[in-house]
Amino acid sequence: MISELNDRSRTVFRLIVDAYLNGGEPVGSRTLSRGSGLNLSPATIRNVMADLEEAGLLYAPHTSAGRLPTEQGLRLYVDGLMQSGRLSTEERTRIEAACAAAGRGVEDILDTSTRLLSGLASCASLVIAPKMSGTIRHVQFVPLRPGQILAVLVFDSGMVENRVLDVQGEIPEGALVSAGNYLTARMAGKTITQAQHDIEVEMREQRSQLDTITQRLVQQGLALPGIQGTQGRLIIRGQSHLLNDLKALEDLERARALLSVLEQQQTMLQLLQHVDSADGVQIFIGAENKIFGQSGWSMIISPYKDATERVIGAIGVIGPTRLDYDRIVPMVDYTSRVISRLLETD
Repeated sequence: MISELNDRSRTVFRLIVDAYLNGGEPVGSRTLSRGSGLNLSPATIRNVMADLEEAGLLYAPHTSAGRLPTEQGLRLYVDGLMQSGRLSTEERTRIEAACAAAGRGVEDILDTSTRLLSGLASCASLVIAPKMSGTIRHVQFVPLRPGQILAVLVFDSGMVENRVLDVQGEIPEGALVSAGNYLTARMAGKTITQAQHDIEVEMREQRSQLDTITQRLVQQGLALPGIQGTQGRLIIRGQSHLLNDLKALEDLERARALLSVLEQQQTMLQLLQHVDSADGVQIFIGAENKIFGQSGWSMIISPYKDATERVIGAIGVIGPTRLDYDRIVPMVDYTSRVISRLLETD
C-alpha cells in the first residue's frame, strides 16, 4: 500500500505517526501546518488526512480531535517507512558486558539479558528459555556454600544449565563426585526424560549401590525445577513499565488484562511458534498477536539459537503500540545475537 501513497500523503502520514510515537496525542491539521515545514494550508492537510483515514491508516479518537494511526497504519509505517536506527557503541558494549558477566549458565545469561533490555527499552521484557530436551553430555555437582550445591548439566548442544540445590548438612566432596559420575554414566547421550525413569527404578530397587547421602543428592538432582519440565520457561521483567504513562481508566484495565495474560506461562510459550522459523526480529502490532486477545499493545521479539543453529528460545519486549520501534528493533536484534553467540561458545 505504501507505493499507492503520493509523496504528500506519505509525508503527512509519517509526521502523524512520528508525533504519536513521541507523545501519544492526536495530531491536528493546524498543528501540522504550523510546525511541520510542509508549507501546506490546514485545509489541504485535512484533505490528505481524510484520504488516509478512508484508506484505514488513520482514525479520529473524538469528533473534533486530530488523527492517530490505526494498527494497520502502524504496520505500514514499520514495514515501509521506518528507518531503523543503530545502537550506539556504548549500548552495544553494555549489552555484551552484562550478558558475558552473567556467567556461563543459560539461566544467568537470560535473566540478565531481560533485566537489561527492560531498562534500556523502558518496556516489559520477556525471554522464552529453551526446552531442556536435548541429550546430556555431563553432570557435575559443585559446592557453593554451606547448605547449597550447584548442579551443572552440560548438553550435547553445548548449552550449560545451572541449578542451585538446598541440602541438609555438609555434603562430602566424595558424595558430590559419586553423584555426578552416577548421573553422567546413566544420562549421557539421553534426554532427561529418557534417563529419569530408569534411574528412579534402579534406585527404588536398590540396585544403585550408592550410599544414603549420594542417593539423596541424585534424587534432588533429578527433581530440580526447570530440569524436570520439557515445555520451557518464560521469564518476564519490568512489568511495572506497562503501567506507566496511562491516560485513562480503560488503559489501566487493558494493562491489567495484559499482565494476566503474561502470567499464563503455557499460553505465552506459544510465542516461540511464531519465531521458530523466523530469521530475525518479528514485530506484532496490536490485534495481530492473537495470544494477547486485545489491541493497544505491540511486541518486538527475536529468536536465539544454540551451537547447532537451532532456534531454542526468543527474547523481546512488550509495550504500548507507540513503542520507539526504530530504536528498540535493533536493540532486541542485537541482544538475541549476543545470546546466540554466548550459547555457541559455552
